[in-house]
Amino acid sequence: MKKDQWIMGIETSCDETAVAIIKNGREISANIVASQIESHKRFGGVVPEIASRHHVEQITIVLEEALYKAGITYSDLSAIAVTEGPGLVGALLIGVNAAKAIAFAHGIPLVGVHHIAGHIYANRLVEEMEFPLLSLVVSGGHTELVYMKEHGHFEVIGETRDDAAGEAYDKVARTLNLPYPGGPHIDRLAHEGNPTIQLPRAWLEEGSYDFSFSGLKSAVINTVHNAEQRGETIVPEDLAASFQESVIDVLVTKTERAVEEYQVKQLLLAGGVAANKGLRASLEKRFGDKADIKLIIPPLTLCTDNAAMIAAAGSVLFKKGQFAGLDLNANPGLDITIHNDK
Repeated sequence: MKKDQWIMGIETSCDETAVAIIKNGREISANIVASQIESHKRFGGVVPEIASRHHVEQITIVLEEALYKAGITYSDLSAIAVTEGPGLVGALLIGVNAAKAIAFAHGIPLVGVHHIAGHIYANRLVEEMEFPLLSLVVSGGHTELVYMKEHGHFEVIGETRDDAAGEAYDKVARTLNLPYPGGPHIDRLAHEGNPTIQLPRAWLEEGSYDFSFSGLKSAVINTVHNAEQRGETIVPEDLAASFQESVIDVLVTKTERAVEEYQVKQLLLAGGVAANKGLRASLEKRFGDKADIKLIIPPLTLCTDNAAMIAAAGSVLFKKGQFAGLDLNANPGLDITIHNDK
């Protein structure tokens, strides 16, 4: 009888302390997340030092809860997968050092995982991946189109040249005096308003799959300031709807063009902004009826940072024999193609 494979995932790249346990690569046995949003709200964004302190306070508690919920002990684990980057270096170090301590103490193999690879592999917890595939990654720090020809192989065919989409959402939300995190509030307002305000779309040079949202963000800020100077009132719902329409138009149009050029079998949505209702609806409208491509969108619980996605990605690296040593370190600028040629 084949022995079950249990992979523990640890994620501390930003402001969630998360530990999960995945059985046989795709079955979630535990997925525990301790969020810090309330602590960072009053600052309007994540404060790295506070995030690191919270990780120190929560990591042991979350580890024990995950094991308890899965009904296993450390001796049952096949490997420990941990986010090694990118992210906040202080926050990453907490997870990496916790993973190394467990690996050393219990003699368990250690696997280093790229945070964005984790977001992509969250989709495998929904449906098995078919190659070649394309993933649209949209988060607070990343906006990328990633082509995959096989498990664990990543080719970035397009990325943001300035602000990521999620970063633009948070900055526009701040301009509208909305609380942190701003993305969900913009999304909610957008559904209550009409896109009546003309805002730019950065298509960049012909054929490019790169993104740029800095100009759009500046256009929104200028629109608000100009209206204030003229004594005019801007309807927040309409501005949110106009901003969101511009972002989604560029994301979906470039994604559709890439899907056609690369002839992929699946399109995956990944990252925190994958929880955006407007983006999800637009992708479903554009790709939902296409027989030649399968659109996979993860549930909301697997869009934001979690450790199940890290364990899912780690299980693939484990099978490939791509282990990390106890000299593993946090790498805030880690390249997603790090494992491609190994």
